[in-house]
Amino acid sequence: MGGGALVTAIGSSLAVPALAQIAAPAVIGIKDTNCRSLFLQALNTGEKISCDYWVDGNYVPDALAGIDRVLRDHRTGDIARIEPKLLDQLHTLQQRLESRSGFQVISGYRSPATNAKLHEKSSGVASKSLHMLGQAMDIRVPGCALDHLHNSALAMKAGGVGYYPKSNFVHVDIGRVRRWA
Repeated sequence: MGGGALVTAIGSSLAVPALAQIAAPAVIGIKDTNCRSLFLQALNTGEKISCDYWVDGNYVPDALAGIDRVLRDHRTGDIARIEPKLLDQLHTLQQRLESRSGFQVISGYRSPATNAKLHEKSSGVASKSLHMLGQAMDIRVPGCALDHLHNSALAMKAGGVGYYPKSNFVHVDIGRVRRWA
């Protein structure tokens, strides 16, 4: 990906270089290092990304754009910005788990149209889901017991955590602190 890559948001586009100056917020639980890395695999497409998304105090535009592309709505192809705060939350969770396996992502970004269709079929899909804002992911970690992932996410007290053992995933988001099963 070159510096001229585009990230398509709902109804608009943002040039990636505009993201270059996004400063990283202080995140509780993240060790003071000069690099944050993630490995993400979108299970619905099989696509993977392994990247340093934050280096020397700044988010890396090409890495963010790559994450946005991999975690797009696989039903529509729509791409939206995944909130960097959510990536930081996953990074902290990865450190708590002491895992190098990365995250398998069942659902990242969801377009409003996809979310509405899923909501019609299931009461488990919120009509105002944070997935539509790039602020939520449904995840699991290879080799990590789902209840351990769930309890580790809850212990962070960093947003919403949903537990879906029958579907084999944990929902994490950067909304208000809450929990459900």
